[in-house]
Amino acid sequence: MSTAGLSSYRSMTAYGGLTDATPHQVIQLMLDGAIARIAEASGHLQRGEISAKGEKIGKALRLIEALMLGLDTERGGEIAGNLERIYDYASRRLLQANVDNDASPLDEVSSLLREIKLGWDGIAGKG
Repeated sequence: MSTAGLSSYRSMTAYGGLTDATPHQVIQLMLDGAIARIAEASGHLQRGEISAKGEKIGKALRLIEALMLGLDTERGGEIAGNLERIYDYASRRLLQANVDNDASPLDEVSSLLREIKLGWDGIAGKG
């Protein structure tokens, strides 16, 4: 993870003790946070709380942006490039969900991020 992405996340997070987290753990927390904000946005949408929905989508977007900033495209090669495209797509889908007040893009992005999170969880402690 690049230092720009790590610094970006550390400056916007309320998690305690993040300064002691490894870059791997930071990514896990960022993915968890984005998935949680999307779930909250979906709940707000179902209840017709449009302003709160937009706020949670905005927070998810900032986390995804931080994940994108953290990609090391030099060392990450094809994987980093693929993640960058997924994060870009996820951002566009979240924006569309916000504009259209549509839960299906929220579900889609949540599913994508959960798949990425499973991969990160699977490599925890390796290397």
